[in-house]
Amino acid sequence: MDNYNNEYSNNSTDTYSGTNGYPVDPNNNSYHYTGNEGSDNTTSSYTSYNSYSSANTYANQNTTQNQDRYYSPYERRTMEENGGKRHKEKKEKKQHGFGVTIAKCACLAAVFGLVAGSVFGGVNYLIPNKEIPVAESQTSALATTSKDSGSQTATTAGGTIIATDVSDIVENAMPAIVAITNMTVTPYQTWFGQTYTQENDYAGSGIIVSEDDEYLYIATNNHVVEGAKTLTVQFCDEKTVAAEVKGTSASNDLAVVKVKKDDIEEETKQAIKIAKINDNGEERVGEPVIAIGNALGYGQSVTSGIISALNREVTAQDSTTGETYTNSLTQTDASINPGNSGGALLNAQGEVIGINSSKMGGDYVDGVGFAIPMTTAAPIINELITREKVSEDKAAFLGINGIDVDESVSKNYNMPTGICIVKVYEGSAAAEAGLKKGDIITKFEGRDVSSMEDMQELLQYHAAGTKVTITISRADDGEYVEQEIEVTLGSKN
Repeated sequence: MDNYNNEYSNNSTDTYSGTNGYPVDPNNNSYHYTGNEGSDNTTSSYTSYNSYSSANTYANQNTTQNQDRYYSPYERRTMEENGGKRHKEKKEKKQHGFGVTIAKCACLAAVFGLVAGSVFGGVNYLIPNKEIPVAESQTSALATTSKDSGSQTATTAGGTIIATDVSDIVENAMPAIVAITNMTVTPYQTWFGQTYTQENDYAGSGIIVSEDDEYLYIATNNHVVEGAKTLTVQFCDEKTVAAEVKGTSASNDLAVVKVKKDDIEEETKQAIKIAKINDNGEERVGEPVIAIGNALGYGQSVTSGIISALNREVTAQDSTTGETYTNSLTQTDASINPGNSGGALLNAQGEVIGINSSKMGGDYVDGVGFAIPMTTAAPIINELITREKVSEDKAAFLGINGIDVDESVSKNYNMPTGICIVKVYEGSAAAEAGLKKGDIITKFEGRDVSSMEDMQELLQYHAAGTKVTITISRADDGEYVEQEIEVTLGSKN
């Protein structure tokens, strides 16, 4: 689920109660400051920080001595209130004629010309006369502003550096972004042992990525849709329809939601569009990006920033199973707030280069958000859309028991992450293929697996008798060696 939705339920607001005034003193046209200088009478929600307490204490200590200060717009007082001496008045300067001023300027110009000529002559004598090469990328101006397809950019000799007007990009991309509401039922227990359930709704976002004759397919995060009793999707024209989960990949925090096209009104069909996907992986650090999503559940909103880092290893925990998993994500300083999960991270061309996933640090850290890059997400989303679960009578069986090797176990025991086989059933598909106790399964049909849950999730899309490729790491003289093994899946029944 989007773990951030509950963080914003008790927001505090700053209030201002100051009444400082500046009346005019009629005797000398000065302003008489009657407030407490050094304190703005501001009550802040950050009372836990010592710096704020110290500031208020300092202000209170200086209240009395600051009551009777004067500030005049016409003159500056030069005598202190308690018997200070006046500053000496400056002597009046003698006035010179216009001719004298002209003469002085002429003399200064002559002196400057002689000095400058000597300096440049000396430089030319010491340094050979060579032309200075000019880089081809340099232009006559330091910066120019261009407008192309609604994107105003500041340009320098090094190329485009930042997008300053993204209104047209957003206008073109917004019809492909949706708001998702997940209604769940959570069981609770009282102090007296009685149980009851309560419905909770969670906000998220999604991206329209594909369609067929029957359904519209929307990509989002797994934590946006997990545990859903009902799902609803709101399009750019604020029309809402029911949706259902097509498929999920918990370890990658990805999911696909489908909506029946017959449930969508014609006007809405004309308003929405399929997003442009860019999965070439050519993003660069410092590149401008735009994030769109259902922030705080208020509706679609836009933030912008840059790519702060690529391939950040981020570990998260599945709120349902408690299992931890690590993914390689794109870091951005574009604000990623609760409800943005599942929304789009766009490049300057309006193409989706990532799926907004999480924010680091909650309320204590700003400008550190993460998105799943489309190089990772696109093939998984495509598989979730195209694959179909097999019927129970055709369900496949591998024939192993295993334990999960997560990041902490991997580091402590110098083992690859994946599934460590602790038992191979005799006569099973795994036994016939040559899998052994102690082997660590790292991939299933090219997909990373880090838990038995991942394995079961993938097996439900493969029928018994299907040949699959399983990647394992096997210990050999104290080192793990990777190899691929073909397995013909057995029948679960």
